Amino acid sequence: MKAKRLISHLKKFFNQRGFSKSVVGLSGGVDSAVTLAIATKALGSENVFALILPEAGVSSPLSAQLAEQVAAKFGITTYTRDLTDSLRTFIGLPWRFSAEANQNIRPRLRMTLLYHFALTKKALVLGTSNKSEMLLGYGTKFGDFAADVEVLGNIWKTDVYKFAKELKIPSEIIDRPPTAELTPGQTDAKELGAGYAQLDIILKKLEKNNFELSKDLTDFEQEILTRVLANKHKTELVPVL
Repeated sequence: MKAKRLISHLKKFFNQRGFSKSVVGLSGGVDSAVTLAIATKALGSENVFALILPEAGVSSPLSAQLAEQVAAKFGITTYTRDLTDSLRTFIGLPWRFSAEANQNIRPRLRMTLLYHFALTKKALVLGTSNKSEMLLGYGTKFGDFAADVEVLGNIWKTDVYKFAKELKIPSEIIDRPPTAELTPGQTDAKELGAGYAQLDIILKKLEKNNFELSKDLTDFEQEILTRVLANKHKTELVPVL
């Protein structure tokens, strides 16, 4: 799928639902930059807004700089809110919490602010997760996986980079190692055990086999399959009993 086709799909999506405005959480990474570019071309820069939501000591200062840079390139109005003080309110919780639970507060707080803004502006929230991340469950339920539309939800991570070049996203963003920035020094490759070039090959093979266990899988491929199956709940509708 070319970027032009995705732009057309997004424009049609908004027209069918009677909305014209959108908001995206801009991280300084390639996925949110590509999402912003597609939205701008589909809806016009005057109808796209970006929130930049860093946290001192966790988010790299470069992330906010690159977010502002790509927003300026596409003529987008940005709003910046440092989350550091807001996140301190969770320190004194009356129960012992896990490191993972503590990390997931961040994307959930960001999504809370995105929806606060969206409802104020009568806008839709644009998700920035790609197909690879969604299959792997590499995201937070009701956090970055919460959105009104996942613009890149059917685009492999490796193809997102092709879109980025096609849309002329700054090279500093394209060349950055992917990171969720939920802890200092975090990278996707460290957490997932491989880079997306390798992961996409495995995911495409698993998809072709309907994500069923096979004797042809290597140990690492089986590990990825287990992860996919265990995390399906993150992208499915909440069950109704």
